[in-house]
Amino acid sequence: ECVYDQCLKTSHSCFPAVAFIYAHGTSTSSLRNTTVGDSLLQTVERWPDREAVIFVGDGVRKTFAQLQQDVDQVAAGLLALGLQKGDRLGMWAPNIYEWVLVQFATARAGIIMVTVNPAYQVQEVEHILRASGCKAVVCRAQFKTQNYSDMLRELCPGIELSSPGDTRSVRLPDLRSVILLDSRQQGMFHFEDVMQAGSSTFMQLLQDLQKKISFDDPINIQFTSGTTGLPKGATLSHHNIVNNAYFVGKRPLNRICVPVPLYHCFGCVGGALCMAVHGVTAVFPSAGYDGKANLAALESERCTFIYGTPTMYIDMINQPDFIDILLFINMGVKELNIVYGTTENSPGTFCQSPTDNMERKSETVGFVLDHVEAKVVDPTTGQVVPLGTTGELQIRGYCVMLGYWGDEAKTRETITESGWYKTGDLATMDAFSYCRIVGRIKDMIIRGGENIYPTEIEQLLQTHPKIKEVQVVGVQDTRLGEEVCACIRLVDGEQCTAEEIKAFCKGQISHFKIPRYFLFVTSYPMTGTGKIQKVKLREEAELRLGLRQPREPEL
Repeated sequence: ECVYDQCLKTSHSCFPAVAFIYAHGTSTSSLRNTTVGDSLLQTVERWPDREAVIFVGDGVRKTFAQLQQDVDQVAAGLLALGLQKGDRLGMWAPNIYEWVLVQFATARAGIIMVTVNPAYQVQEVEHILRASGCKAVVCRAQFKTQNYSDMLRELCPGIELSSPGDTRSVRLPDLRSVILLDSRQQGMFHFEDVMQAGSSTFMQLLQDLQKKISFDDPINIQFTSGTTGLPKGATLSHHNIVNNAYFVGKRPLNRICVPVPLYHCFGCVGGALCMAVHGVTAVFPSAGYDGKANLAALESERCTFIYGTPTMYIDMINQPDFIDILLFINMGVKELNIVYGTTENSPGTFCQSPTDNMERKSETVGFVLDHVEAKVVDPTTGQVVPLGTTGELQIRGYCVMLGYWGDEAKTRETITESGWYKTGDLATMDAFSYCRIVGRIKDMIIRGGENIYPTEIEQLLQTHPKIKEVQVVGVQDTRLGEEVCACIRLVDGEQCTAEEIKAFCKGQISHFKIPRYFLFVTSYPMTGTGKIQKVKLREEAELRLGLRQPREPEL
């Protein structure tokens, strides 16, 4: 059977006769031309009494009809506060019901929601709110050790002396309104005030506004985690995220367990927006990540799908209550599917199929999604490379962001004139567009002229029975330029030596890929979104190995 015929039968993309790495996700479904607000309304009309969201820890359960009623009340209230179409509103909170309310209320009112990591400190949140020009911010007064109201008072001195809605701050010149979710404080609105402000006059204004909202309008600014430099605001349109939620969610989800954070694209698009577009139930186990709560929610809510990052799954498997991986199967979760994407791509661009064999499930991130183009190019020349060759993965299509908010230079640096988004990931693809991610361009190790991809070494070491997690980085070397260093977290209670792991590597990878250095660690430096910061890890490794001097403290 020829490749072309099989591609037609499976709806996967395929390559032309010239064997260069380019793929186009063909589809039997058209792109959707609806806004975020219209997507929810259509689902409400079909299944008004179906459960839309469940926040297990807070005891909140809402049907689609109840959710829509609350959404419109908040949207009208925001208009009553003076917010207008195109204004930016920061959402600074963990996974709670009000987060989803604000997500859909801002979309209904044409207000651009800016997602803010609830772990951010004063300087970080100042950068986000100032860079995006937020006119309002919604937050709790406090969550765990985070005191949001105190941080906002630091950013807005004298706010307690001002009237709610008339905040003035040199550090946040655009900010006018602070809306607290859980307490009343001087100079700030309470969320209940917003709900009550949505009178019939503003409800009518909201209805009239629907004619002016286009699916091409920007509706969400997601700041990247900033592993290098300050976070950049990826600006996404209704069209970006509605279609991504539609095509990523085209599988029997039914009841999704969503432990991933809503402020991240995975949570707000893959979770909340998939709920609205497909009419599935989104179950949020707890406000902050809690592995035990995840397992409890899976069982009590009979979830059929669970989202997560590799670190989350490792954590859940290591929970005392987790007896056997078959627990997932008993609860109805029968498959493991990988989705690959980036915030700038709304986010998903590759996804596995439930019918994929184990090789494809374990070694690839799946095939290119519907209506998405992908190619692999030589990072130096920009030319498309032949099949079987590693290069930079680039993406084009409906999913590519509008740009970085207020940063034309970074936008032009990241998106080519012909519309290709540069992922910065090293990858290769087969003739069916199944993609293997080899690593990050900036993480590639060049040892004595040999290109070494950390991911390949990490995948091997991860199979060692004593290793729980491993990260490989390049460290400086005066003779070879760089050497390979493996930073290893051992399984609890295990002991291991560098010699033992070197012996394990011999005969399985080339000699020059076997790490020269092995460091045993208990944790890794992380970004606010839970990504491992390899630049910092490299610095820490070089310090431990005596390859660099400690930085002088800043005065």
